[in-house]
Amino acid sequence: MKQVLFISVHPDDETLGCGGTILKHRQDGDAVNWLIITSANVDHPYGFSEEKIKLRDTEIKQVSIEYGFDKIINLNLPTQLLDEFKFRELVVKIDIAIKEIQPNYIYLINRSDIHSDHRIAFQAVYSCTKNFRKPYIERILMYETLSETEFAPALRENVFLPNVYVDVTDYMDKKMAVMSIYKSEVMQDNLPRSFSAIKALAAYRGSRIGVNYAEAFMLLFEKI
Repeated sequence: MKQVLFISVHPDDETLGCGGTILKHRQDGDAVNWLIITSANVDHPYGFSEEKIKLRDTEIKQVSIEYGFDKIINLNLPTQLLDEFKFRELVVKIDIAIKEIQPNYIYLINRSDIHSDHRIAFQAVYSCTKNFRKPYIERILMYETLSETEFAPALRENVFLPNVYVDVTDYMDKKMAVMSIYKSEVMQDNLPRSFSAIKALAAYRGSRIGVNYAEAFMLLFEKI
């Protein structure tokens, strides 16, 4: 059994990027864990209502039940404001969470996503994964998030080049059902986070390995 850590900067990242893979790890008997980095609160300068915060908390609880996470850690840092948070403090908080779980596999957001929270969180997470300090880490994979990864500037250094594909055909319906829990995040059919776009991306990634649906990752580290 492997300890697997899925990292979301915002709740829903994990489902968009690797929902099927979460379910596959669970089916394979691995322990699945969830680290959420940011959340909304009533004191946020962008003014999240108590109703919206309560809805998001309910969504997180429902999603955690559907995936059957063994452990959930929520750092509750202010969403959309990681650029105003002291980077060293962010690293310390993430490092404590990783040490608590001691994951063998880590799935984290893409380093070049257009959302500044994603880019900052990637740098902080990756700085906590030096294998000589955490020898239990065996594999680190970076996932794509619709509406964030593909909207990064079309520059060579930003491109997402997957080199690992996971067949999620058997888990696609369940992934879509979990995504439907995030009611405020699902978009209409001609937009990136629509059900049609989610399935289209999975079908496209699946065509790379000859299956109906797949999720794609960039392998950043593997202990052989």
